[in-house]
Amino acid sequence: MQTSLVITMTLLVLLLPFGAASYGGDRITGRGFVTRSEVIAQHGMAATSQPLATQVALDILKRGGSAVDAAIAANATLGLMEPTGSGIGGDLFAIVWDAKAQRLFGLNASGRSPYGLSLKYFQDLGMTRIPPYGPLPVTVPGCVDGWFELHERFGKLPIKDVLAPAIQYAREGFPLSELIAFYWGHGGRILKDQPNFAATYLPGGSAPDKGDIFKNPDLANTLEIIAAKGRDAFYRGELTSVMAAFCERVGCFLREKDFVDHSSTWVEPVSTTYRGYDLWELPPNGQGIAALQILNLIEPYDLNAMGHNSAEYLHTLIEAKKVAYEDRARFYADMEFSNVPVAGLISKAYADSRRKLINPERASKSLEPGDPKLAHGDTIYLTVADKDRNMVSLIQSNYRGFGSGLVPDGLGFVFQDRGELFSLERDHPNVIEPHKRPFHTIIPAFVTEDGKPWLSFGVMGGDMQPQGHVQVLCNLIDFDMNLQEAGDAARFHHMGSSEPTGDKMTDGGVVALESGISMEAKRGLRQRGHQVIVDSGGFGGFQGIRYDTERDLYIGASESRKDGQAAGY
Repeated sequence: MQTSLVITMTLLVLLLPFGAASYGGDRITGRGFVTRSEVIAQHGMAATSQPLATQVALDILKRGGSAVDAAIAANATLGLMEPTGSGIGGDLFAIVWDAKAQRLFGLNASGRSPYGLSLKYFQDLGMTRIPPYGPLPVTVPGCVDGWFELHERFGKLPIKDVLAPAIQYAREGFPLSELIAFYWGHGGRILKDQPNFAATYLPGGSAPDKGDIFKNPDLANTLEIIAAKGRDAFYRGELTSVMAAFCERVGCFLREKDFVDHSSTWVEPVSTTYRGYDLWELPPNGQGIAALQILNLIEPYDLNAMGHNSAEYLHTLIEAKKVAYEDRARFYADMEFSNVPVAGLISKAYADSRRKLINPERASKSLEPGDPKLAHGDTIYLTVADKDRNMVSLIQSNYRGFGSGLVPDGLGFVFQDRGELFSLERDHPNVIEPHKRPFHTIIPAFVTEDGKPWLSFGVMGGDMQPQGHVQVLCNLIDFDMNLQEAGDAARFHHMGSSEPTGDKMTDGGVVALESGISMEAKRGLRQRGHQVIVDSGGFGGFQGIRYDTERDLYIGASESRKDGQAAGY
C-alpha cells in the first residue's frame, strides 16, 4: 500500500509541467510576490481603492453610462467610504482618452487660496510654515466643479443618476473596509477637536472599526442638493453660504467670492517617450512632470541587465529621483503666477546635461536645481474604461488624510488642507499669494503606444507618486511584468528631497524599502552611502487598466497595499 502511494505521488510530480519547484507558490508566472491574477474583460473595467466603489462604477457602465459617468460615481462613493483620502472638500485632476477624437484631454480641478490670505499674514505672526490642520491651510475645494466639467464634456447619464449610489450608501450606511478603518482611527485621534469633526466622523465618540456600518446623512443631503441644482449650488448657492459663514466663524479665510470666482482649467497633457511608449502627465501646479524627468534621466541605462530591485538598479532610480526633485522644489508652481519652463524641464537635452550628476558608485548628499531654459499625503486614485473604448485616469484628495479637519456645519465633508504646500519664502515661485493654486502632489497618468491608448494608471501617496509611476512603468516595460505584478512588486520610497515649501535636502535624505527587497540590495545601497530604513507604509497604492489593442479588451489590476478591487464585465 505504501509502495503504491509513493509511486503515485512520484508520477504526479513528474507530470507537473516543469516540476513543482518552477512555480512561485501558486503563481504560475513564478513571481511569488503577486497577490492575484489580472482581471480581463471585454466591455468595461473599473479599478478603485474600495470594492464597493468599483461595483458602483460597473453598475453605471452597465446602465449605459460613460467612463466619466462611472468615474464620478465612484469618486462620490469614495468620498463617503474613504474620507481618509478623498471627498468633495478636496481637489481633482483627470486625464481622459476620448475614443472618438482619438486624443487625450487634461483637467486641472484644483482650488485656489483665499483672496484674503497673503504672505504678510504669516510674516506678522512670525510663522515659517503653514500649519497642516485647522483653518489656515484651507483652499477652495475644486472637486465638484471638476465633476461637472468632466460630465458636461464626456457624460451620458443625468448627474442625479450618477450621484444616486453615493447618496443611497450615505443614507443607508456601508461597512468599513480594513485599511480605511485603520487610517480613520489614526485621523480621528489627530482631528477630534476640530470643528464638527467628531460629530460627523466619530459616531459615539470614537472611530468606527472594520466592518462597522457608517452612515453620513449630512453628506447625503449635500449630494442631493448638488444633484438637483448643479455645481452652482456649491459655488454660488445655498451650500456656498453655509461654507462661507462657517469659515468666518472658525477663522478660515474663505469667503463667498472665493467660491464664486473658482473655475477648473482644461489643460494639454505633456509627455516624454520611454523605450517606444509615451507617458502623459499634467503640467504644474502638479508634480507629474517629475515622472517624465526621471524617465528621461534613466532611459540610457540598461535596467534589465542590472536586475530588478538590485542595488545598482535602485541606486540609479533613487539618484535620478533626487535630481528631478530639486527642479520640482525650485520650479513647480501655479503657471498663472509663474513662468514654469515645462518644455525645457522635460526635454531629452536637459536630461542629458543633468544626468552627469548621477554617480553610479555614490549617493548624492545635496544637489542644486538645474537651468532648464538652457536646454505624507493621502489620496484616492481610480480609473475606468467603457465599451466605447473611452478611458479616464482620475485622482482626488483632501491632502493629509481627512484634510484640515474642518467640517462645514451640517454638510458632511471635510475641507482640504492643500494650502500647507505653499512656500512662505517671498521670492519662491510657489509662495502663497491671494487666489493662487498651491503646488500639488496628486497626479493621474496615461500611457500611449503609437498614438493609441495603452495604460491608464496612478499611484497614490504624496511625493511617492512620481517615484511610483516610474517604478510601475519600469516593471512593465523593462522587466516585462504583467499589470498585477507591476503593481505588487516591492518598491522604494526616497524621502527628504528639497520641497516646494522651501525645505532643503539634507545628507541625501532617507530611502525606505519594502520587505520584499533583498538584504543584498539593502547592503549594496548602504555601501553606496544611502541611509536605508525598512518601512511598512508610505509606498503608495496602484490601480491600472491596460487596453489590449490586438484582442480589443481591457486588463485591470488593483494592488494589495489598499482595500481596492479591479473588476470588469
